[in-house]
Amino acid sequence: MHIHESEVEITAIRAQGAGGQNVNKVSSAIHLRFDVNASSLPEDVKARLLALSDHRITQDGVVVIKAQEHRSQDMNRIEAFARLHELVQSVAKPPKKRKPTKPTYASKLRRLDSKKKASAIKSNRGRVV
Repeated sequence: MHIHESEVEITAIRAQGAGGQNVNKVSSAIHLRFDVNASSLPEDVKARLLALSDHRITQDGVVVIKAQEHRSQDMNRIEAFARLHELVQSVAKPPKKRKPTKPTYASKLRRLDSKKKASAIKSNRGRVV
């Protein structure tokens, strides 16, 4: 899946945390916004992406990623795009269809045997006459 840069809105913001005087002067963090509904992704991928229960996806269907791990703006931009790409790739492949299976004969016997043992243990707990 390829995401065009024109579909992504990137804003440079000031990073949080340690960094001394530099953190107050330089906008090195990246705030990436990607509107899923307005994107060129296939409809089934859009539906699976919007169905995710991810805190980065708003109710309006906008993916918001904040990257501030690196000290340079370019590295944070690359990091934000990588996270977006990873999120889209996680839903790009449709989930496998579940094939219902039946328990084997041996597993049925094991289950019944364990039930008989449990029943015997419980019946022996009664009052001795």
